[in-house]
Amino acid sequence: MKNGSCMCGAVRFTVSGELKPPDACHCVQCRKFSGHYFVGTDLPRGAVSITGMDHVTWYHSSAKVRRGFCSRCGSSMFFDPPARDWIGIAMGAFDDPTGTHTELHVFVAEKGDYYEICDGLPQYLQTP
Repeated sequence: MKNGSCMCGAVRFTVSGELKPPDACHCVQCRKFSGHYFVGTDLPRGAVSITGMDHVTWYHSSAKVRRGFCSRCGSSMFFDPPARDWIGIAMGAFDDPTGTHTELHVFVAEKGDYYEICDGLPQYLQTP
């Protein structure tokens, strides 16, 4: 079990099972949502339990995706494509070490000009 929360603790989650290695998304929407690039892990919906849902505000960033953040403290937490059977959770929202490592970078053509990607991980113009 892995646990996490927003900064103020109003929204908490528990994940059962292993965490998939996270990916780093550099698209403009993820950069604006997180303030940098967004690193998250995608999990089956049934493996995630969220409490404090009344404090989650959903922003529909496209016809296919909504992004969830805490309405109290503003923590960026969830990437949710409702038509899919998974939900993405921000790696920075986990309380304890996750035992994972970033696997790859996506949407690198949209990355910010103020940083370089120098970790040697695979990079993709979109999603693989």
